[in-house]
Amino acid sequence: MQDITKNNFDFLRVLMAFIVFLGHLGALSASAELKFLQYSPVEIAVFGFFVVSGFLIARSYERSSSLKSYLKKRIKRIVPAYLLVIFLCAILLSLVSTYPLSDYFANTQVYKYLFWNSLFLNFKAPWLPGVFGNQAVNGALWTLKIEMCYYFCVPLLFFFFGKNNKYRNISLIIIYFLSLIYLNYFESLGKISMAKQLPGTLSYFIPGMLIYFNFEKFIKHKNSLFIIAICTVWIDLFINIQLLSPMMIGIIVLYIAYSFKFLNNFGKYGDFTYGIYIFHFPIIRTFTTLGFFEAYNPFLMAVICMLIVIAVGISSWHFYEKRFL
Repeated sequence: MQDITKNNFDFLRVLMAFIVFLGHLGALSASAELKFLQYSPVEIAVFGFFVVSGFLIARSYERSSSLKSYLKKRIKRIVPAYLLVIFLCAILLSLVSTYPLSDYFANTQVYKYLFWNSLFLNFKAPWLPGVFGNQAVNGALWTLKIEMCYYFCVPLLFFFFGKNNKYRNISLIIIYFLSLIYLNYFESLGKISMAKQLPGTLSYFIPGMLIYFNFEKFIKHKNSLFIIAICTVWIDLFINIQLLSPMMIGIIVLYIAYSFKFLNNFGKYGDFTYGIYIFHFPIIRTFTTLGFFEAYNPFLMAVICMLIVIAVGISSWHFYEKRFL
C-alpha cells in the first residue's frame, strides 16, 4: 500500500499558486499583450487548494495529540505570514499612494484596513487611501478566511461523526450535496461572491476529506477513478449545474498528488507556496500602478514580476514563516 506521506502536495501547491499568479497577471497588468494570461484556470486552482486542504487538515487533526495542539499548528501556519502581508501592505504601499505620506497615515481607512483585515474580514475594508485607485489591495486573500473556517469546521465534523467510517462517509456526502444546493442557488441568482463563501466551497473541501478517510480504497482504484473523473468533469458544463465537477476535481487533484513519484521531493528546499500566494497580488498591482507594463516590454516585466514574487515567497518562508513552525 502506498505511503500516505509520499506525495506531490508541494509540487501541486506551487503549480496552483503559479496558475493563480498568471491569471491575476493577465487581469491586473492592463497590458493587451498579457491579456491572454487571464484565461489561466484560476478558479480551478483555488478549488484545488480547497481539495488539498480537506485532505491535509483532516489528516492533521486526526494525527494531533489534542485539539489545542491541532489549532496551535494550524494557526501558526497561516496567521503570522497573513498578518505580515497585511501590515507590510499598509506601510509600504504608502509609497505608491496618491496621498502625501502625512495625509495617508492620518487617514482612518489605513487603520480600518489593518483592523478588519487582521480579523480576516477583508471585504469590510479591502482598499487603502490613494492606493491602486482605491481598488482591492489584495484580492487573493478572500480564500484565507475560508481556510480559517475550515480549521474550526474539521474538529466539529470529527466530533459529530465519531470514528465510524461508514457513518462519517454518509454524513460527508450529505454535507457535500447540501453545499452544492447552496452553491447552485446563489449562482443561479448571479450572486457569485455569495456562492463562493464557506457553505459553497465545502463542496470542494469535502472530497478531500472523503478521499483521506478512504485512502486505501482510493489508491487501489485511483487509475479507474481518474479516468472516470476526466470523462465526467465536463458534464456540469453542459447541464450548467455544479453536481459532479467538485468531486471529480477532488479525484483529479489527489490522483496527481499520489502519482508521478519523481515529484515527491519537490518541496525539499522549503514551502514557498503560501508566500507566493499572499504576496503576488499587491506586487502585480504595484507594477501596474508604476506603469512598468506600459513603459517597458510587458513580457520582460512579467518575468521580472514573477522573479520578485518567487524571491519574496522564498524570503517569507526562510526568514519568517519557518520560525513559527
